[in-house]
Amino acid sequence: MKEEKQFQTESKELLNLMINSIYSNKEVFLREIISNASDAIDKYKFLALKSEGKIPSKDYKIVIQRDKKERWISILDNGIGMDKDDLENNLGTIAKSGSKEFLEKFKEVKDSKDCDLIGQFGVGFYASFMVAKKVEVLTKKSGLTGYLFTSDGNDTYSIEDKDFDVDSGTLIKLYLKDDEGEEKYSDFLEDYRIEELVTKYSDYIRYPIMMEEEISVPVKDKDGKDDPKKTETKKEIKTLNSMVPIWKKAKKDVTDKDLNEFYKNKFSDYEDPLVSIYIKAEGMLEYDALVFIPSHAPYNLYSENYEKGLALYAKGIFIQDKCKELVPDYLKFIKGLVDSEDFSLNISREMLQKSPVLNKMSSNIENKVISKLKEIETSDFDKYQKFFKAYGDHIKFGIYSSYGTKKDLLQDLLLFTSLNNPTPITLKQYKEKMVKDQKFIYFASGKTIDSIKMLPELEKYKKNGTDVLFLSESIDEFAITMMHDYDKAEFKNITADTQDDLNKEEKEKIDNLKNENKRILDDLTESLKGKVDEVAFSNKLVDAPCCISTKNGMSLNMEDVISNQPGAKDNPDAPKASKVLEINPEHSLFKAIKELTDDEDIKKYGALLYDEAILLEGFELTDKAGFVKNLNDLMLRSLKK
Repeated sequence: MKEEKQFQTESKELLNLMINSIYSNKEVFLREIISNASDAIDKYKFLALKSEGKIPSKDYKIVIQRDKKERWISILDNGIGMDKDDLENNLGTIAKSGSKEFLEKFKEVKDSKDCDLIGQFGVGFYASFMVAKKVEVLTKKSGLTGYLFTSDGNDTYSIEDKDFDVDSGTLIKLYLKDDEGEEKYSDFLEDYRIEELVTKYSDYIRYPIMMEEEISVPVKDKDGKDDPKKTETKKEIKTLNSMVPIWKKAKKDVTDKDLNEFYKNKFSDYEDPLVSIYIKAEGMLEYDALVFIPSHAPYNLYSENYEKGLALYAKGIFIQDKCKELVPDYLKFIKGLVDSEDFSLNISREMLQKSPVLNKMSSNIENKVISKLKEIETSDFDKYQKFFKAYGDHIKFGIYSSYGTKKDLLQDLLLFTSLNNPTPITLKQYKEKMVKDQKFIYFASGKTIDSIKMLPELEKYKKNGTDVLFLSESIDEFAITMMHDYDKAEFKNITADTQDDLNKEEKEKIDNLKNENKRILDDLTESLKGKVDEVAFSNKLVDAPCCISTKNGMSLNMEDVISNQPGAKDNPDAPKASKVLEINPEHSLFKAIKELTDDEDIKKYGALLYDEAILLEGFELTDKAGFVKNLNDLMLRSLKK
């Protein structure tokens, strides 16, 4: 007997909302139906496990069929099936899922973890109406009669008795909507499209998803050989999904070659990954993950359009391509996926909801990645150098962007070349080789390694055998500043003003020089007004006549990096370095300047000294015309003498 029924008022409203609003992508209808089919098989397996042999197990499978002429697609499972009450409760009342109730009922079953119940919201079935103008559900529970549920997704549905020649299971048949404009619903009847959707969303459903395909094969001639001119059409049953994802296998059963091939196929890369990390987290937080570091930085890594994130699976079902919440910004270059039962998803299973579990998982993955990098740094330094060359700036950014809170986690991953080490060294290696009584970790910053090597301040350190780290990347000095120290040794810029570090004897010497050369210092300070804040005598120079030092923690290099940020050049409040022109009192050039009696000549020489110091710091002159004029005037005067 056929019974016509109306959806509840609330259900009608929700159904309309779901068809038109909840799901943003129509193609997920197949994912939802297959997920429910897998769910139904899981439930049957539960019963079989609990029955101690009274309920037979089956050759579990999900079968897809379609008819292009009649424009329908069907999905058949041999799971638990439904009776009349199930149809009314689970399909006639939206968002009432039997999965949660069933899981609670049988949670005491010893082998329950062998069955993953996917459906948690009871709404997936209704995704069918995004593509179908009518849906039929033919279903049967073992030992009972079959029933047919029919609905067009509007106000009513019907349930009637119907013969179904199976022991138990469910057949869902979708009569597709007519094509309209850009909406080509008939595409869902094509073999390639169905295979594409199964591979994308349901490849790791644990039961085979099968479909009959028509294939063309050569006709045999009378000698049993293929006739190239004649073909015939045959039907072939094809399994569309791989069923067991590589990340669900035991680690011992997955080789490096397996991981490499998976990575290249999944992420369309032509090179093996530099690093593969296989994660199986158990305990309070359970998830499986595969994380890869590409051998080369993605071409658009620094583009505004680059999207970070790991692919998201919930119990083997694909949910999201790039879940950005799982990856900190400084590790944006990693690729991979995470599969867990603990994700909190929205009702359409298209988006991940923020939760403490998500935060813990993200932190756990971050720690696993860093731990792996430290392991490689120790065991294969050449490989680690390749990583750092490609992604070292990101590690530094992790320290800087966290305001130093990730210092302990990341500091041992940093590499720098130095005065005494043309090949990169770690901070630990630097500290182990510090000279006797050395209190600081010295560094020099600049645009390039070559420009740093020109710094006149290096002379003193070369002479003493003290090593100096070379910081040539824009992020370097900012990261070092956030760290402040390494293993209680404070970082110190060799171009910083050192007047406060002088001992009593050195201070007395400098004070005497100031008094003896007050006129010259006053003339030089006046001539460089607006360029430097002070002119002073230096104790750090050996062969060079002068250098530029800075005060208050900002170097010339930091000022330059900040000034090149968007909008900074037009910002009068942009931070500036406080500059000091330091003069070597022992240099023959200064001794010659001391003999000058013309204040104007002193000022011109002072301007040249400043320009020389700026050039040696690796920066462009802002007043090239003034430099040339001073140089020409002094050369001409020298020649006339």
